[in-house]
Amino acid sequence: MDGTGFTSAEIRAGRALFAGEWEFLWAADSLARLPKMAGIEIAFAGRSNVGKSSLINALTGRNALARTSHTPGRTQELICFGAGGPLRIVDMPGYGYARAPKQKVAAWTALIHDYLKGRANLARVYLLIDTRHGIKDTDAPALDALGEAAVSHQIVLTKADQVTDAELQARIAETRTAIARRAAAYPQVQATSARNGTGIAELRAAIARLLAERR
Repeated sequence: MDGTGFTSAEIRAGRALFAGEWEFLWAADSLARLPKMAGIEIAFAGRSNVGKSSLINALTGRNALARTSHTPGRTQELICFGAGGPLRIVDMPGYGYARAPKQKVAAWTALIHDYLKGRANLARVYLLIDTRHGIKDTDAPALDALGEAAVSHQIVLTKADQVTDAELQARIAETRTAIARRAAAYPQVQATSARNGTGIAELRAAIARLLAERR
């Protein structure tokens, strides 16, 4: 095992897991529109413009699998991707966009809560946090919802290339402290950058390890 906390075999397993031809499977704007549960799902959540689409594209090696946009709040549905194997990736609607109509925000919130409580094959939610800003007040409802639903979740820091190494280590320590008392929160914080590839191999390995544990 190297300094990343993963064995070379786990790094290879992560690479193989995401080496397939990932493609769009379905989109749902309500619990009733969700397809029957199949395989193992992991979901990515976070504030609008935190970099969810960019991270999903980096993980899958597809430049345009998940749509990236400079318009916050564009993703309004649960969007699922797969590559023919047991793993499915769900891109959850972004939250925290102040200009979104209250009715739309309420609909997004209800959809997220319904999904978290009604999806038995959901293995983990990766909650994305911008490294430059850390956990903000707008992230609290998402963390609370994950805790109330008892869904395993892990913090993934995005845009790690935009801070110094010292700032990054301080942010990781700060984040660990913030989630320490949350029973459903996975204690390891993963730092990533979709731009330069930092942490992508390790996040793939972490997901491969999760799948191995679920089998």
